[in-house]
Amino acid sequence: MRKSKFSEEQIIAILAAQERGMATAEVCRCHGVSSATFYKWKARFGGLDVSDARRLKTLEIENARLKKLLADSMLDVSILKDLLGKN
Repeated sequence: MRKSKFSEEQIIAILAAQERGMATAEVCRCHGVSSATFYKWKARFGGLDVSDARRLKTLEIENARLKKLLADSMLDVSILKDLLGKN
């Protein structure tokens, strides 16, 4: 997945500009983003402040790490069951 050229702080600032009354099309044009990208950001970051966005990112990273650990342990269990002949 391609890394965004905007940080979470910048995205939240862009969303805040629209919430203050600036037209969505004008906000998109000023910052060089499509309206689809804007609404995707709004769905993900709408109503968050900067500290909440940082916390969300750390939780997503931790969640991915835990999912990988679970998958690895389930694979180990499956291999051990196959070795012992228990299906």
